[in-house]
Amino acid sequence: MPWDFAHIPTSMKYLDPVVRDKAIEIANALLAEGHSEGAAIRIAIAQAHRWAARHTALPDGPEWPRRRHWAEGDD
Repeated sequence: MPWDFAHIPTSMKYLDPVVRDKAIEIANALLAEGHSEGAAIRIAIAQAHRWAARHTALPDGPEWPRRRHWAEGDD
């Protein structure tokens, strides 16, 4: 059964909202490809965490000002 934001698997209930939304998207795609619900949930959560790690803002830290400085093009 496809999931939406009102009807989600229990294992996705307490995920960060950004990760949860992506996990729902991935899980629905996996279901459409014929994966079982259990496999779709497990794979989707793992892939959503990986996606979020690559697509979220960098935290403040010792390298952050240097990266921001480089990105702005100031030498």
